[in-house]
Amino acid sequence: MKQTKLIIAGGFLGAGKTTLIWEAAKRLMKEGKRVGLVTNDQAPELVDTKLLRQTGLNVEEVAGSCFCCNFNGFVDAIRNLRNNTEADVIIAEPVGSCADLSATIINPLKQYHSTEVIMSPFTVLADPSRLKDILYGGNGGLHEDAAYIYRKQLEEADVILITKIDTLTEEQINKIKADAHIAFPSATILAASATNGTGVDEWLKDVGGRTDSGSRLLNIDYDKYAHGEAVLGWLNGTIALEGDNADWDAMLEEIMNTLSAKFKKKKLRVGHVKVIMENGKTYAVGNIANAENTVTLRGAAGCSNNARLIVNARVETSPENLDEIVKMALMQCFGNCKDEVIAWRYLQPGRPNPTHRMDSVV
Repeated sequence: MKQTKLIIAGGFLGAGKTTLIWEAAKRLMKEGKRVGLVTNDQAPELVDTKLLRQTGLNVEEVAGSCFCCNFNGFVDAIRNLRNNTEADVIIAEPVGSCADLSATIINPLKQYHSTEVIMSPFTVLADPSRLKDILYGGNGGLHEDAAYIYRKQLEEADVILITKIDTLTEEQINKIKADAHIAFPSATILAASATNGTGVDEWLKDVGGRTDSGSRLLNIDYDKYAHGEAVLGWLNGTIALEGDNADWDAMLEEIMNTLSAKFKKKKLRVGHVKVIMENGKTYAVGNIANAENTVTLRGAAGCSNNARLIVNARVETSPENLDEIVKMALMQCFGNCKDEVIAWRYLQPGRPNPTHRMDSVV
């Protein structure tokens, strides 16, 4: 079997990875390429996986740990896509709080699996609102140790892709690109918007035409890294809903606004909150991301008697407190609808323990 091009697109929580990956996959498929995706999370019931599968894409999920701590699971996911779909290109989205991927994922893949995959430059996506603050000496609305992870992600990137540029003026785009180049001179600095498509083709052309990858190995403090992940409470849950021709879009909007208000009132920093409301083949997605806790909504679930809600929340608080806040918000918004919990898990990430960690670039 021929080698498969592997694009790893990392970046901190809320950077817009899933949206851009879907836009990139559509463009690759229009070129006649077979595309597979790999998602990753510390727990199952992942919104990203559900969302991407709704689009009809071939998606493998590595759940329960990050790629670096379950390297063999990641390789199995790649092989499943190669064997089952003969994928020409695979795009993998690691956990948003992961760093040190050059040493623990990219170079081990180059060392042990070069007959199966051709590595593209390692891309790190960056939301401009957080990135600007990080570049100018701030913490991007994050805990100091979570901001440490953010900086380390940028430090090891072959390509830094500034996302959501539809929210910026041309002058702002040029300035943040120039400032990022000064801070990280070894990385290629690109910019894109998944909303209007600007820059996506340029990014795909760049990473598709290069094979340099994992060229920078980090000097990283794993104690600080582990604490940066542990300051976040993680929650993944799935709930079946039943109502009398309920307006699921209105409910989703109420849920997102209620959650945002509760986090703001308690002054809790949000990594990201993602919610998908599924009504059969139709769906709507809500996001809370960036330092301002901005709520965004897209899609339409419509009205019906039954729906399924999946919520993923990453917030700087204890898992128990996050569980209480999310449950209270949901119950406040469900109204007369009946609800049944299908799956529910809240946790604090454990210390990273990579399968491999290489000390030289392959």
